[in-house]
Amino acid sequence: MLRSLHIRDFIIVDQAEIEFQPGFTVFSGETGAGKSILIDALSLALGARTDASLVREGANRTDVSAIFDVPQTATAWLTEQELERDDELVLRRVIDNQGKSRAYINGIPTTLAQLRELSEHLVDIHGQHAHQSLLKAGSQRDMLDAQGGHLELARQTQFAWQQWQQSEHALRQAQHNQAQWQQEHERLQWQASELERLNLRDGEWEELSNRHSRLAHAQALLEGATHALAALDSEEASAITHLGAAANQLKPLLRHDGQLEAIFEAIESARIAAAEAVSDLNSYLDRLELDPDSLAEAEQRMSALFDTARKFHVEPDELPAVHQQLLEKLAAHEAAADIDALAQEAHRAHANYQRVADELSAARAAVAARLGEQVSEAMQTLAMQGGRFQVELTPAQPSAHGNETVEFLVAGHAGTRPRPLAKVASGGELARISLALSVIASQAARVPTLIFDEVDTGVGGAVAEVVGRLLKQLGQRHQVLCVTHLPQVAACAGHHFQVKKSTHKGKTLSLIEPLDVPARIDEIARMLGGLTITDTTLQHAREMLAL
Repeated sequence: MLRSLHIRDFIIVDQAEIEFQPGFTVFSGETGAGKSILIDALSLALGARTDASLVREGANRTDVSAIFDVPQTATAWLTEQELERDDELVLRRVIDNQGKSRAYINGIPTTLAQLRELSEHLVDIHGQHAHQSLLKAGSQRDMLDAQGGHLELARQTQFAWQQWQQSEHALRQAQHNQAQWQQEHERLQWQASELERLNLRDGEWEELSNRHSRLAHAQALLEGATHALAALDSEEASAITHLGAAANQLKPLLRHDGQLEAIFEAIESARIAAAEAVSDLNSYLDRLELDPDSLAEAEQRMSALFDTARKFHVEPDELPAVHQQLLEKLAAHEAAADIDALAQEAHRAHANYQRVADELSAARAAVAARLGEQVSEAMQTLAMQGGRFQVELTPAQPSAHGNETVEFLVAGHAGTRPRPLAKVASGGELARISLALSVIASQAARVPTLIFDEVDTGVGGAVAEVVGRLLKQLGQRHQVLCVTHLPQVAACAGHHFQVKKSTHKGKTLSLIEPLDVPARIDEIARMLGGLTITDTTLQHAREMLAL
């Protein structure tokens, strides 16, 4: 449940710290005192959209924190998000006067999406304009699905519909573009066959370039290597002979001066390296030969590669990659235009959609009958004796929302035929039906805290007392918070807060105070009689609380 709410510099609230109790709690106050500001502040902590206008005038930022007990349903979510778990959950939201927002869960920075996901495990808010949404077909359908607990099935139906439509679109595109497909297929096949005939291996271009360079300069290579060999090792004066002579001169001197050791080793290393070079040059000259035929063959191959690369507007060494890309495109193109395969896929997608849509239809039918009975029963206690509520499911063309339309029908009194809610319900009747739906839906809710923001608008008298008792009954299973203007509802609450305005240094501020029994009597008397409170209204207030 919600333990406390801390508000600072929010609209006309300077600072407020509210401690909450289990059961049924009401907030009352004069019109414009800021009763709904509490709901707005809590909504902010739960991830609602915001802007800089929420920051109290003259303040730098708004800071709202809500502290909850950790419900069992939120434990797995917190673990999945790798957020710290404790005995309590602290949801915090900070908005500066530039409209920039920051959110925290247990002190850890988080996203608004995470905040909203977590709030679904904590609070269910029924706004004061909830009855207006009942006039929309989409809201009626969503309410039915939420009441039946098959929102996930509705999402699966929507996803299956999208998959079916995408596969149908791919099939139609393939059928429509058959001629263009044939042209593109022939083009890809021709390009792939061109490279297939070329039979170019990875790395062949580099290898071919080196071979061509070697064959083209064979004469110069032969002459240069021969001269280098003669310079290193010949019968006349050569590098190896001179190095050997130098080493022989130094070797006997080493015993007289150790500093010559490093010089001797350097000369000896040079002589050994020169000898190895001589051996390598001899091997190289044995392999090197003038081969005009091989040179012509290499030039012909390079010319073929150049011509092909020019056709594809790439460098010759890129041709193997181009060939692989063409093969992949060809395979994908053939798969995309396989009419039979696409038709089979469309058939499978349709069958899958029909399966989940049928399952959704059956679930809706079951909950529609039950919801109709429950709301009709509640209407009898809400000054709509003889009235009936009915959820009509009408078969329709398949859509993302299933195979039927959902429409709420109502008969306001006995002997009349149920008709669409939007056409026959008055404002007061609509508000009462909305309240009945909210209470019935909340009875099945798994969230610990339920909030009703003036959902009792449009009712009064004995009906208001019934509304108060309904909410009190609901408070036995949930923590129920209600913003109300009805004394009958306020009298049924276990806890009562008053919201009032005050002026301080020329600024209007909203104050929230818990009421003890005497203060509750005064507040309920005010709600009964307005500005003038008489002994009669005070006595009436005492009687209402006693009952």
